[in-house]
Amino acid sequence: MNKLILISLVLFLTPTFAAEPTSLQELLEQVKEDRAQEKEQLAIREMKFKKARHKQKQILNAALKKLEADEKRSESLRKSYASYDQTIARQNIVLKEKMGALGELDGIVKQIAGDLDVIIDTSIVSAQKPDRDKILDILSSRKELPSLQELEELWILAMDEMVESGKVVTFKGKIITAAGNEVEQEVTRIGVFNAVSNGQFLRNLPETGKLIEPGRQPGDRFRNMAQDLENATSGIHAFPIDPTRGAMLALLVQKPNMKERIVQGGLIGYVIIIVGFIGVLISLERLIVLVLTGRKVKKQLKSRKPGDNPLGRIMQVYEANPDVGTETLGLKLDEAILKEMPRIQRGLGALALLAAISPLLGLLGTVTGIIETFQSITLYGTGDPRTMSGGISQALVTTVMGLLVAIPLLLFHSFLSSKSNTLVQILDEKSTAFVALLAEINRLRNNA
Repeated sequence: MNKLILISLVLFLTPTFAAEPTSLQELLEQVKEDRAQEKEQLAIREMKFKKARHKQKQILNAALKKLEADEKRSESLRKSYASYDQTIARQNIVLKEKMGALGELDGIVKQIAGDLDVIIDTSIVSAQKPDRDKILDILSSRKELPSLQELEELWILAMDEMVESGKVVTFKGKIITAAGNEVEQEVTRIGVFNAVSNGQFLRNLPETGKLIEPGRQPGDRFRNMAQDLENATSGIHAFPIDPTRGAMLALLVQKPNMKERIVQGGLIGYVIIIVGFIGVLISLERLIVLVLTGRKVKKQLKSRKPGDNPLGRIMQVYEANPDVGTETLGLKLDEAILKEMPRIQRGLGALALLAAISPLLGLLGTVTGIIETFQSITLYGTGDPRTMSGGISQALVTTVMGLLVAIPLLLFHSFLSSKSNTLVQILDEKSTAFVALLAEINRLRNNA
């Protein structure tokens, strides 16, 4: 049994390519030979393992030494970091102490740069010198401290704005006309207050850096001043200054003209205008008639021959009744005067009526405008003032229009009434004189 196991083991360990043993002796020899080779291989492997173990031990020792060195270096770095951290903290304290004045300076510089940037953006000088505020945009937004060169540029820019505010300069600039066309022409800049071109006042548009010609200009007197200044080469010239740097021109554009005011008055405003027009026509007609009549009466006072005038017709009544009594003549003269009075005082009552109606119409427009305003408040509330502006405008405009019509009509009525009363007074005086003359004649006749 043991022999069979041994033979099986030998056959298993024996390579397949070895020759098959033919006897037990050969099998034994082959097993010995294989065992010797195996021992030799095991010895070689053991030697390699020992060498590898020695090498691994060396590597381990080297790694341990490196680990120990790294730990020492780490400890040293940790101590250095702690030391540097303390040094940084101390230096930060010193930095904050020394940065106090510089930090305050930085805040002041940013504030000045921001304020000056607003001035430069809205200045008319920027239309002549565009893109000059780049340094202000940098200083007002940057976190770093400004350099000495940047501070000098800020100072120079502020000085340049101050110097330009006292100059009258002519330069080529782009202008947007009232028709919306962009043209390039000569512009005269008066400091930082006004800019004119071809006698037209200009406004500065900070958003585009261009000058615009408003749709509505100041009066002819101011435009003539602008034209004279543009044509002048030296000397002192009168010129209107806009201290708001264009804000007054902007308000002028929004200011309604006479036609727009009349439209704001609505229907009642048109009625007031018609009343005023009729009153002016009556006043002019009465003024012409009374002036001509007054001249004829004055001329008649110097003549004994009756003419075609109120006094001449009174004289005709006197001459046509030489034999009547004084009482009868007085009555006839009074009748003649009463006939002349409607001609002299014609239209004065209507003029007085129109003068009284005008303020009442203005009051009616005021009440109507207030009603419209309250209706707007009821519908839309008070959030948007423009919804109430129509009624308020009508209320105020009609009141003004009524007074503007009534006051002149009252003055005309007073003046014309005075002239008509003067003429009537002359007729009364001459009528009394004629009665007295007839009485004197009759007395002389009776005495004769």
